[in-house]
Amino acid sequence: MARLHSKKKGKSSTRRPKSKTAPEWVSMDKAKIEEIVIKMAKEGVPAARIGLTMRDQYGIANLRAILGMSLYAFLKKENAAPEYPEDLLNLIKKAVRMSGHMKNSGKDVHNKVKLSHVESKIQRLVRYYTKEGVLPKGWKYERDKAALLVK
Repeated sequence: MARLHSKKKGKSSTRRPKSKTAPEWVSMDKAKIEEIVIKMAKEGVPAARIGLTMRDQYGIANLRAILGMSLYAFLKKENAAPEYPEDLLNLIKKAVRMSGHMKNSGKDVHNKVKLSHVESKIQRLVRYYTKEGVLPKGWKYERDKAALLVK
């Protein structure tokens, strides 16, 4: 399937098999893993970084199999989930950087087009997250207030 805002075709890749059981070679017990995950989440580490750290430093390849649920569901159950979804915040940070560039370089038409693409992605995510109940009804993305949100 083609990409939305570029002329690229995308990549096919292999996927890890969805196993329902934890691998037997993991030496840490579930309580210790939960403690580490909660500690990292309280420090403000994003969920994607938690997964990478658990894989690289602790040798835990699949948190879902050990926790019995996704990492976000676990963080939500423990009241350690962030207020806004990580993918939405990353796009807002990107839009803030691009709009800051546009203030200095007003004639950069390519960046102006790409900024509109990023903002349309934000609008689509906001519509999805309000429909799913992650964001409150009536939440709107505004370029001026976005800089305050990510700082």
